[in-house]
Amino acid sequence: MNKKTDIIMTVLAIIIILFISWIDLTPSGKSFVNKWFYSVQKADDTTKYQTLKKVEDTCRAMITNYEADKLIYKQYKNSNSEEKRSWAEQAKIRANKTASSYNNYILQNSFIWKDNVPRDIKRNLEFVE
Repeated sequence: MNKKTDIIMTVLAIIIILFISWIDLTPSGKSFVNKWFYSVQKADDTTKYQTLKKVEDTCRAMITNYEADKLIYKQYKNSNSEEKRSWAEQAKIRANKTASSYNNYILQNSFIWKDNVPRDIKRNLEFVE
């Protein structure tokens, strides 16, 4: 009975070692683990209210900043004052930077809404020309 137990334990140890080696040393093993952790993280993120709230709040804040800078740009872009035209140019740069960051942020977090984006969250922000 002792020899059977030893053989079973040895076979189990070999299987465990091979499995761990497969995970650590092969691309398919790494891919398997990464896909599994990604699906767990995705499920976790979609069910966590705090994650959803954080993403929505960040989007709303970015939209507010973008709209404010866009208004400043429109207000001062044709001003006679060189200083005010400079304000407009700086606002345009900030608005475009915010638009770029926002569009990237939306792409990275789009899975959270599952095509059910709140009405006040825009799918993308246009660049100011």
